[in-house]
Amino acid sequence: MALTPIVVALNAAGEPVARRIADALDCPLHGRAGRTGAEVTFPDALIHVRDLFAAGHPVIGVCAAGILIRAVAPMLADKRAEPPVMSVSDDGRVVVPLLGGHRGANRLARRVAEVLGGTAAVTTAGDVALGVALDEPPQGYALANPDDAKPVMAALLSGGGARNTGEALFDLPPGDAVEIAVTETPETGGPERLVYHPMRHVLGVGCARDASPEELWENARAVLDAAGIATGAVAAIATLDLKLDEPAMNALARRLDRPLRAFTAEELAGIAVPNPSDVVCAEVGTPSVAEAAALAMTNGDLVVSKRKTANTTAALARAADPIVAPKGRARGRVSVVGIGPGQSGWRTPEASRLIAEAQELVGYGLYIDLLGPLAAGKPRADFPLGGEEARCRYALERAAEGHNVALVCSGDAGIYAMGALVFEVMERGDLPDAARQVEVVCTPGVSALQAAAARAGAPLGHDFCAISLSDLLTPRDDILRRLRAAAEGDFVIAFYNPVSRRRRTLLAEARDILLRHRPADTPVLLAASLGRPEETIRYRRLDELDVDEVDMLTVVLVGSSQTRLMRTGDGPRMYTPRGYARKMAGGDLAGAAE
Repeated sequence: MALTPIVVALNAAGEPVARRIADALDCPLHGRAGRTGAEVTFPDALIHVRDLFAAGHPVIGVCAAGILIRAVAPMLADKRAEPPVMSVSDDGRVVVPLLGGHRGANRLARRVAEVLGGTAAVTTAGDVALGVALDEPPQGYALANPDDAKPVMAALLSGGGARNTGEALFDLPPGDAVEIAVTETPETGGPERLVYHPMRHVLGVGCARDASPEELWENARAVLDAAGIATGAVAAIATLDLKLDEPAMNALARRLDRPLRAFTAEELAGIAVPNPSDVVCAEVGTPSVAEAAALAMTNGDLVVSKRKTANTTAALARAADPIVAPKGRARGRVSVVGIGPGQSGWRTPEASRLIAEAQELVGYGLYIDLLGPLAAGKPRADFPLGGEEARCRYALERAAEGHNVALVCSGDAGIYAMGALVFEVMERGDLPDAARQVEVVCTPGVSALQAAAARAGAPLGHDFCAISLSDLLTPRDDILRRLRAAAEGDFVIAFYNPVSRRRRTLLAEARDILLRHRPADTPVLLAASLGRPEETIRYRRLDELDVDEVDMLTVVLVGSSQTRLMRTGDGPRMYTPRGYARKMAGGDLAGAAE
């Protein structure tokens, strides 16, 4: 998914140029707080650019190139996956694409230079000498052998020419050094031959409930083979909306790396097909799925009529032109995203990417606010504390309409957060069918107990557990039973939801239970607002743990009987020995496998 470019201004001198770019490209402007008048601001340029880059946004920085380089350098890995990054001088005279040549950086740089009346300082050899990037075909075309683009370009830069087979996609000097083939058929490329496929074809597919993904794949391949069409010439997979959550359908789309789109039974029933079925109509409300879906997407002609196997059907249709924007409804996705305790440096790149890709953000307002500029400009649905089920239901229902929704949680979304509730709501059966068909993606985040432990040292170095003290969700007797078991087992314990304005007794009861099983001077960590400016870290003895020092933003870590609090030049450090000293001394752990 191509994300919107973000224009970044670091000072007042470059802000007018940055605004011209943002207005011309219709994209957001982010500015340094206190130094620009931008509506969306950030305090630290390096962290902010790094966050945008990690999320996949093209970054147009009106600033020195060195700032951008230092920001993204730790994250450089795959040049084919990196979004464009470019530096623009404060006066707008020079635009320098730094990264993302394989993702349209040079084209974007030329567009920016055109807006500003400046010069795009493109340094990619092919773009400079020939004005083309062979591994970046026009929209609607796919390059079958991208690894061969480099030797083909090298041959052209050495003075060779190209011969075109099929339509001419690029303006290249004529000759026989290399071949540029544009074809719908499966053909082999090489270091002297690039093969491009125009994506004009659509696979229409249907299947029985829980059909084998391999069976559908083999049927789809048979249809393509019968027509002599390459998989790269397929633009999309089309089906009936009732089948959007079929594993076989989604596996086929992933295998072909093409979007899956769906149509309603009413939409498909109105399309004339050569092989209607009364049985299919009685089952799903339309006499055709595979043929009708393929035709609904292309408005073209059937190339291969319905081919049936025991549990699947497939057909192929061809559009007159390459398909850039497939018709139909997407499956919709809910990304259950844990953003960590709040500090952007503790947010994973995957979480940033899912938030950036989302069309709408859903969650407790404070958590969305913690995203800062990453959330700016996105539609958001804020829910109060206590509205957890309403959040999940809203996110699923929005995704059912084909939207990409991020359900934003603090910490790790699967630990005392929305992850489990999403699946619980889906399983109950009172949601619309479409809401139960959406894709749910869960991504890990830094949990509060991890963040607290890191701040303290290594208190989770040995066995530990987590217990929520909220009796709104867990019966009080169950909490007490788990407390007694954890105390007897001598676990380090992380207490979540330790108190609220109404709940003031369970933490004190937990302290008293633990004191029966571990020393009075057992270290306790009180960590509040982790990763935020108001963060506080305090240590207490277990027998001095005071409920009035704790609130809902505090994680309480209680050590085991082995946990130590040592003094260092950086202050107290809390750790729980793993037992290596015992092992090395020849104890009963000696020789055991790690």
